[in-house]
Amino acid sequence: MPLFSQILCYFAKCMKKYRVEVMEILSRIVEIEADCEMTSVEKVRKMYQNCDLILDDSDYIETKISVKS
Repeated sequence: MPLFSQILCYFAKCMKKYRVEVMEILSRIVEIEADCEMTSVEKVRKMYQNCDLILDDSDYIETKISVKS
């Protein structure tokens, strides 16, 4: 077996698999009228669940990349 092939085989045996998480964080402030804080959160939650509020690339804050065990 040629030396280059032997080297490739050696590194292939040494390779490990890693689980790497890529997390994008999106955020938007929504102004809403409500009688109390809890009601305002519930109204926005319903908007989000009904797809009336959809975060997009203009709401981008940051990306985090990390290795998971």
